[in-house]
Amino acid sequence: MTQTNAGPRTRVEPQESGPRRSLLLLMAAATGLSCAGNYVAQPLLDLISRELHLGSVLAGLLVTASQAGYALGLMLLVPLGDVVDRRRLAVTLFTATAVFLTASALAPNGPLLLAGTVLTALTSVGAQVVVAHTAALASERSRGSAVATVMSGILLGGLLARTAAGGLTGLGGWRTVYWVLAALMATAAVALHRALPRLPVVAALRYPALLRSTLALLRDEPLLRRRAVLSAFSLASYSVQLTALTFLLSGEPFGWSPPAIGLFGLVGAVGVLTMTFTARLGDRGHVRQVTGGATALLITGWLVLLAGERSVAWLVVGVVVLNIGQQAVLNSSQTVIYALRPEARSRINSAFMTCFFLGGALGSALASLVWAAAGWPGVCALGALLAAGSFLTWATERRPAHTR
Repeated sequence: MTQTNAGPRTRVEPQESGPRRSLLLLMAAATGLSCAGNYVAQPLLDLISRELHLGSVLAGLLVTASQAGYALGLMLLVPLGDVVDRRRLAVTLFTATAVFLTASALAPNGPLLLAGTVLTALTSVGAQVVVAHTAALASERSRGSAVATVMSGILLGGLLARTAAGGLTGLGGWRTVYWVLAALMATAAVALHRALPRLPVVAALRYPALLRSTLALLRDEPLLRRRAVLSAFSLASYSVQLTALTFLLSGEPFGWSPPAIGLFGLVGAVGVLTMTFTARLGDRGHVRQVTGGATALLITGWLVLLAGERSVAWLVVGVVVLNIGQQAVLNSSQTVIYALRPEARSRINSAFMTCFFLGGALGSALASLVWAAAGWPGVCALGALLAAGSFLTWATERRPAHTR
């Protein structure tokens, strides 16, 4: 393995028995709240645009701003977890997110709300700092399931945010959503400050060198690079479904309303519930088999979804299969990459999640284009093709020694 400038290979000793279950659940809840702020604006765009007199372009930019801010946070803030006290970094980012959510709740016009949205998304990567901290706290035999528990919070936060936003808006307007979430984030920051164990700082790098070392890890760690590509393909495939399903259900023969489409998205929670099971298989040394089976499920899910063009039942089955496959790909890949360089887990997470996120953005963009040109059959072909890219990347992967 080529030595990089990623800092000294200081061994980080995990807790022998891993984090307590109560701590894992607290971390999962906190990360879910952190990521929820990036999704609450989506079902509120019409209300926000009418109250603040926004044009359709500026209103749509609120969603784009969340994506851009989160991507910047992954690249610029998450690597700091290797050179500063990760506990303090997480608490600081959670507190900042609460402040920026409050600023959004008070925003008198579109530009200030847009700025608050970008800053909220930027600091919401505190959730990924907590994920890296989880991997460092857990023992090798429990790392996969520990990370899966915390990641389930992130995924459920994204799924439930839209539904909760609609309910809170009915109680007191769209600003109520931001006020409530800001209060919950402040509470989560206090709870993490009290509960998160401290770990020693494992690298001594200045900030420019820290960012360069993050890129160097992608260059010099073939398994990280391959798993990033594999997972980017999988999220691209999954994002095709997220984007195109809205088009399908809002048109004929379904004609569903936006709230009904939002509730249908909760079907994806089934995939989250299976994460712990697949994570345990990975902890027992079956990571490669889990990944292979998961990528095959992605392809299978699209074959089922093709039959769902006029059937809700087939759509439900296809979405469930796709969600199970996607979550298993993500968790098994995280199990692999977190075992590579204990002293560089935050930078590894930054590099991996940035590639993962870019894959999702590509899938969403392609879905819109293909839907306009070829409808649902074309979308299913695109999703299956991207899933096949994930499967082929896995099939040509050399089996690493630590997964044997």
